[in-house]
Amino acid sequence: MSALRFIDRGLFRLVSAAAQLLIVSAVAAGFYQVVARFVLQSPADWSEAWTRASLIWTVMLGISLAFRQGAMLSVEMLHGFLEARKKRWLEHLILAICLCFLGFMAWVGGQMTWRVRFQTMPSLDVSISWVYIAIPIGAVLAMLAVLAHWAEGPNHPATVDETVI
Repeated sequence: MSALRFIDRGLFRLVSAAAQLLIVSAVAAGFYQVVARFVLQSPADWSEAWTRASLIWTVMLGISLAFRQGAMLSVEMLHGFLEARKKRWLEHLILAICLCFLGFMAWVGGQMTWRVRFQTMPSLDVSISWVYIAIPIGAVLAMLAVLAHWAEGPNHPATVDETVI
């Protein structure tokens, strides 16, 4: 079990590092675009495309990190009314719904990636499928994250927001 935990932690540390590097590169490219356009009066065409692509990748990698921490759709009111055994059944239902949605998202994202494989982003001169493939990769990583969080059991609740209305 410790080898599986090591692989799990290692994978999501790698995903976290990649997401952090991508967000930093998006900020740097966006900052460069502003400086190039308004200070140097010579806008760069690649920076806007890179910023958009890296933000898409950041979001798709970030959802897997959020799912790994358990920050997924939950029915708190219903969860509070149920006893422990029924709470676990509700978690099974939420798991199934999340896996179905993410599986559908991965399938549709794969179809989209295949469809646009011959189109290129003019400013970067690379296939736009490199951007679209973030959808199935992020969805599959999120499916793994949902399963890993579920396998840990009910001892690891995630608190996303403490706001009381």
